[in-house]
Amino acid sequence: MTQLSTFHVGSYLFGVEVALVQEVVRMQAFTPVPLATPEVAGLINLRGEVLTAIDVRARLGLPPSGGERPQVNVVVRVDDEPVSLLVDEIGGVVEVSQIPFEGTPSTVDSRVGSLLLGAYTMPEKLLLALDARALLAFDEHHSAA
Repeated sequence: MTQLSTFHVGSYLFGVEVALVQEVVRMQAFTPVPLATPEVAGLINLRGEVLTAIDVRARLGLPPSGGERPQVNVVVRVDDEPVSLLVDEIGGVVEVSQIPFEGTPSTVDSRVGSLLLGAYTMPEKLLLALDARALLAFDEHHSAA
């Protein structure tokens, strides 16, 4: 049985393994990081622990949200390091064990597709299984460029 915690970024519905999600918190004030890549929104202090806040919209090459609703912090632990993902809206937990897992559809933008493990065809929308490690590996891409 696989459970994914889901969230929306732009028109996409993403899911990450529930085991990776530490918590979901309202938008926190963050401190900008000088000379950081555009994906790094800043640093947040979450109960005394300083976390890097990654703007998932910027990471995917999407325009800013427009600010009609504050973004949500999804705190994930990758390699035992907590990181905050700034997303547009939190979804729910979806059990996908009975839904066929497919490769990344060719209709998905290549920048988004490179961050996916695959997809699940849900009745209402395509659920994209996000590879959290790939999402956080942007430093290597920028330093190699």
